[in-house]
Amino acid sequence: MAAPMRKVTRSYLFQFLSKYSTRGQVCSCNISSTQVKKKGLVLGVFEPKEKDGDLILTNSAQKFDEQLQNKLTEQLSYAKKNLKKGKTRVFYGLNSEYSTVAVTCLGKQGEGYDEVEGMHLGREQVRSAIANGVRQLNDLGESEICVDPCRDPEAAAEGALLSQFVYDDLKAEKNKKKRPNVSCFTDFVADRTNVENQWKRGTILANGQTLAMKLMEMPSNKLTPQTFADIVTEKLTSQNCKVTVRDKNWIKSEKMGAFLSVAQGSQEPPLFVEIDYKGSNSQTEEDPIGLVGKGITFDTGGISIKPASKMDEMRADMGGAACVAGTLFAVSRLNLPVSIKAFIPLCENMPSGTAVKPGDVVTARNGKTIQVDNTDAEGRLILADALCYAETFKPRLLLDMATLTGAIDVALGSGATGVYTNSLEMWNTLQQAGGKTGDRMWRMPLFKHYTEQVTKSKLADINNIGNAGRSGGSCTAAAFLREFVSNKNWLHLDIAGVVMKKSEIPYLAKGMSGRPTRTIVEFIDILSKS
Repeated sequence: MAAPMRKVTRSYLFQFLSKYSTRGQVCSCNISSTQVKKKGLVLGVFEPKEKDGDLILTNSAQKFDEQLQNKLTEQLSYAKKNLKKGKTRVFYGLNSEYSTVAVTCLGKQGEGYDEVEGMHLGREQVRSAIANGVRQLNDLGESEICVDPCRDPEAAAEGALLSQFVYDDLKAEKNKKKRPNVSCFTDFVADRTNVENQWKRGTILANGQTLAMKLMEMPSNKLTPQTFADIVTEKLTSQNCKVTVRDKNWIKSEKMGAFLSVAQGSQEPPLFVEIDYKGSNSQTEEDPIGLVGKGITFDTGGISIKPASKMDEMRADMGGAACVAGTLFAVSRLNLPVSIKAFIPLCENMPSGTAVKPGDVVTARNGKTIQVDNTDAEGRLILADALCYAETFKPRLLLDMATLTGAIDVALGSGATGVYTNSLEMWNTLQQAGGKTGDRMWRMPLFKHYTEQVTKSKLADINNIGNAGRSGGSCTAAAFLREFVSNKNWLHLDIAGVVMKKSEIPYLAKGMSGRPTRTIVEFIDILSKS
């Protein structure tokens, strides 16, 4: 005898879908499809304070639920046991304005700065959760998505926008990812102006990092030194910035022999980009912040050629230069009250009949001679001349960023940027900035022990890889750069670990990360208020 058919009530249907849906999505059928717009909403909730307790809705989620006569909490009651930090549930047709509502869990309420993790956990949870919600609604084809500010509009904007980046400029139109229009959900916000200003700041920070990501992802035949200079000029000119592009003859006139030695193996001529930024109410031009970014638009390793595996990723060896460009993009649009001088040496490192050879000796701008025992240690050569030139402007501090060594990736992976500095004050400020942005910093040793390893050279004043082989590779690279810096507030950021591998950050897509652009902007912002 056949079993009697069970009556499918709405309550039973939701319990069934919540239990068995492979995507964890819950559907509601209160509104017909003809009434609903193609528009999504992302709302935040916190985990219950007690086991088996109720999820805690953000203010916007609570007000939205009240408007729906508690329909949202009714549906959440079926999913709350599985709705943990970073997880999302999608509901359909709850009202006529939004075709989909993604409820994303922000984790525990009241999370702050964690000393062990080295960052503000609450802000990072907002970025990750919002990114997850926006991704799910984008996958469902929503063309417009409104985002709950979740008590931290800046972090919400960062997560929402960074999660949508993908470099598909060179693909056919049909294969390009459709990006929704993302905006802040302010229907139930009391201080709308303040929330919108914070959202705008987060948007600018995300756009600065996105510019850096795009530059890093571009193939080297599309992003030559000249193309890089053109893009920077286009993006920054008229935004309180002046961009000056110096040619090879100027580089020669400045006696940048180390820089020229790297460029001599390529048919692409080297360029030196200089960017001047002066914000409203900034300090005098004689007291600028100095930024330097390594701009190797492709690195084969030169005569000391790299293995073929993953050599394509060396298109991002201009990651330091990209982060400098992204930083200036954000700083100029935030109109921070500082003066900045930025310097970007651009070239390729290629093997050819004219390339620099292992054992060659070249002369840097400051007159020091360098024995080039490994042509794949080229980044420090172009930075040496750029740092020497930057110091002629007497900056209040000098910060360089470079995808300098694979050794820093071995040491720290993608968890943090390695920082070498001679200033405890600058380090503390930079660490504070990384804690807020979630893009962490980690201080590395700048001991004389490493200096002795690079200054003992058979043929010249300095050796570009030192006598310790691969041991302490990132430390000896920093020690090499120190020979070309006299500034008492110098910071060297080795970003190879956070840039050159696939991102493990929940709100970033796989690929080049654009890190640590937002942290440097935050660092400069803190300095502007001191």
